[in-house]
Amino acid sequence: MDLDPSFSSTLALSWDDIHRDARALARLLGKAGPFLGIIAVARGGLVPAAVLARELNLRHVDTVCIASYGDGTRQQMAVLKRVEGSGAGWLVIDDLVDTGATARVVRSMLPAAHYATLYAKPAGRPLVDSFVSEVAQDVWLIFPWDAPEVQKF
Repeated sequence: MDLDPSFSSTLALSWDDIHRDARALARLLGKAGPFLGIIAVARGGLVPAAVLARELNLRHVDTVCIASYGDGTRQQMAVLKRVEGSGAGWLVIDDLVDTGATARVVRSMLPAAHYATLYAKPAGRPLVDSFVSEVAQDVWLIFPWDAPEVQKF
């Protein structure tokens, strides 16, 4: 995988990192709830949502599905699946807020929801209510579900 020149470094996250950070987020969110349920931002929010649902004892899990398309200079967002209502009482979860493009779309749909991410970059940080770890804007995160498969011989 070639590193985009706008990123100074990469940080590969393991499944253990994600699980640890999702549990840490659950501890933070315990003080912000109770919540009616979780709305995961598909696809990045699906894994953290599963951990949070277990940790916060929430059984109602839904999704908003957003696809982003772009050439690196301009980003277009397509909402593939919505959730009705203002989001009041609900927890929205995503893996990362980067530029804030996805967060702005979700916030416009669910303005009253509590928006949380595992990781936040400075450009998107003002759009989330809770996060576990801040990451520099020029760091590319490689999530375990996006990592290339390693062949074992």
